[in-house]
Amino acid sequence: QVQLEESGGGLVRAGGSMRLSCAASGDTFSSTILGWFRQAPGKEREFVTAISWNGQNTNYADSVKGRFTISRNTTKNAAHLQMNSLKPEDTAIYYCVTRGGSYLSTSVGDYHYWGQGTQVTVST
Repeated sequence: QVQLEESGGGLVRAGGSMRLSCAASGDTFSSTILGWFRQAPGKEREFVTAISWNGQNTNYADSVKGRFTISRNTTKNAAHLQMNSLKPEDTAIYYCVTRGGSYLSTSVGDYHYWGQGTQVTVST
């Protein structure tokens, strides 16, 4: 079993920045990949980013490339998502996710553990 503790989120103006954090505890073999998905009202859950266990490999959705940066704290088994140049369309509930293995999947079904989600709202 893995537990995910999320922090960050809130309200920010367009063009602003925000940082999300996620710490995993429990079975480390099942939490080698950390990442985020998001879900906007009326839309399907979508992949945002993922990072490997050592932080050397990352994967980003095209919609956030160049604006969002994921990083890994390997000693604490935690990840951070720095979101810059935020847009109103980034407004969503952001879910921290984790899975075992090394594949930085973009599929919802490939992630076995999910955080409770944190609201990010970007105003115009």
